Amino acid sequence: MLYWLTLLSDDGGFFNLFRYITFRAGGAFFTALIFGFVFGRPLINVLRKRQGKGQPIRDDGPEGHFVKAGTPTMGGLLILTALLTSTLLWARLDNPYIWMILFVTLSFGAIGFADDYAKVSKQNTAGVPGKVRLLLGFVIAAIAAFWAVYFHPEPLQNQLALPVFKDVLINLGYLFFIPFAMIVIVGSANAVNLTDGLDGLAIMPVMIASATLGIIAYAVGRVDFTEYLDVHYVPGTGEILIFAAGLIGGGLGFLWYNAPPAAVFMGDTGSLALGGALGAIAVATKHEIVLAIVGGIFVVEALSVIIQVLYFKRTGKRVFLMAPIHHHYEKKGWAEPQIVIRFWIISLILAMIGLATLKVR
Repeated sequence: MLYWLTLLSDDGGFFNLFRYITFRAGGAFFTALIFGFVFGRPLINVLRKRQGKGQPIRDDGPEGHFVKAGTPTMGGLLILTALLTSTLLWARLDNPYIWMILFVTLSFGAIGFADDYAKVSKQNTAGVPGKVRLLLGFVIAAIAAFWAVYFHPEPLQNQLALPVFKDVLINLGYLFFIPFAMIVIVGSANAVNLTDGLDGLAIMPVMIASATLGIIAYAVGRVDFTEYLDVHYVPGTGEILIFAAGLIGGGLGFLWYNAPPAAVFMGDTGSLALGGALGAIAVATKHEIVLAIVGGIFVVEALSVIIQVLYFKRTGKRVFLMAPIHHHYEKKGWAEPQIVIRFWIISLILAMIGLATLKVR
């Protein structure tokens, strides 16, 4: 919205700053951050009052989690409102990728909100049936996939770009690319959801991944950068950096209250929305495979659950003491902050590897 202030400046005056994506990204970051600090405590107070007993705790979970009983959930509302406000304020609203990513984020947030509401109101951990959540998620992802394909430049439509290999594109066609993009978005949403099991565990890797994908989006949206880096040029994706900056600012504002011991949980409202957003950014920028590297923590968390379930059904035994894998380390006696900080470190390392794929050709 503020971008249109550039119409008031055709001689290089102050308002000319709003032409620059990096300037507006900084504005989005600080807007979301301040929003989180200002409205975080009032929102937590409202959630605590409305939810009473807070998020129900699994009976079969680690013993240390029972002390968290009564902590309110749906804290993702703080991140999403901060993110939405900052994006609408600072991004160019004529950019199709911004609207596609917002659509995915808010739609998955709505699914998560319904799930959180069902858990809190019924005081059980069942929530919305998993099949219903998956079905709705795939519908949203299908719309987003067609949306992205429509606005991609023709040479990149339905193409799978491989990192490291210069100029390598695999033509999947509509028949395969659309389902592939759907799996990326839905898989990312649910992987982040599975990771959100300890105070601060999910939000920092999400912010790290968002920063990485934001940088990638900015790079592939500039023809001079893409020529230097030998990556595929996707016009318009540079604006995604503003969304990513807003996510980081809103995430930090939330982390202020989610740091151990958490005063609020993001809930499925936040985890599904943020995971879906990361998947949508990857599809928009043609970096779906890089997302698997940058979000390696989320991939491992999801795989640990899949492996546990399949192995248990086949043998009646468990590979991990408990899945997702962060609970396995809790069962082994690791302290919660130790697990969280080590996962943050790993996320940062994976982000550096993901960024390296831009130049290693």
